[in-house]
Amino acid sequence: MSRDVYEYAVIRVVPRVERGEQINAGVLLYCQPRDYLCARVELDPVRLRALDPHADLDGVRRALGAYELACGDACGPLAGEPLGGRFRWLTAPRSTIVQAGPVHAGLTTDPGTELARLFDKLVRI
Repeated sequence: MSRDVYEYAVIRVVPRVERGEQINAGVLLYCQPRDYLCARVELDPVRLRALDPHADLDGVRRALGAYELACGDACGPLAGEPLGGRFRWLTAPRSTIVQAGPVHAGLTTDPGTELARLFDKLVRI
């Protein structure tokens, strides 16, 4: 089976941007040859509260969920955009509490399996 290039970024939560402390809360993966774009997120509230006891858990959960929604066929500002455009928009640098890290690349035969592997390695450590 052939391997295809994919790109991914870790979705991180930076509760106090001025301090620069962060926790990994998801992975966004795009594989153009397979027409695949998916985000998987999971917030660890204990870790987040350790960085900021006053963090807005519901707000962070909504922001993380927006990554998942933007990857699907849902309505919203990215509806109708090509998957590559969505990935670029989702990984664009921003200084908000929920943000994507740098984009990295790899090779895979199965983007869904690769997303699960990266998620386990980078978020559920």
